[in-house]
Amino acid sequence: MKAEIINLPKIEDLRGNLSFIEEEKHIPFKIERTYWIYDVPGGQVRGGHAFKTQQELIIALSGSFDVVVDDGVIKQTFSLNRSYYGLYIPACLWRQMQNFSTNSLALVLSSTHYDLSDYIYDFTDYLNHRLNYEK
Repeated sequence: MKAEIINLPKIEDLRGNLSFIEEEKHIPFKIERTYWIYDVPGGQVRGGHAFKTQQELIIALSGSFDVVVDDGVIKQTFSLNRSYYGLYIPACLWRQMQNFSTNSLALVLSSTHYDLSDYIYDFTDYLNHRLNYEK
């Protein structure tokens, strides 16, 4: 599977716009955990890991940042800067978040509860896992 931008519903109104996400409708998984990343100092990088089973949807609720996704062969950079679309990241893709603007807010919807054993922090270990994952 590949990472992809998902356009979320956007209801425009003169009083302000509204967007929403429904699990297993707008995203292909049930939401088990939600977390957000904020107050990232300039030049800092978040992520730098892969998940064995966890899927994610990452949304820039405020500001902007880049998400670099690497499958071991192809590296793609997705710039997130609108709250009505999110980046879907299936399991077993390396991801890193960078170039956070001032006051940016990243919302992450996850398909699993927190489980440290699901994380792969070493890129060489990730490449080895990816080879076995594809078999």
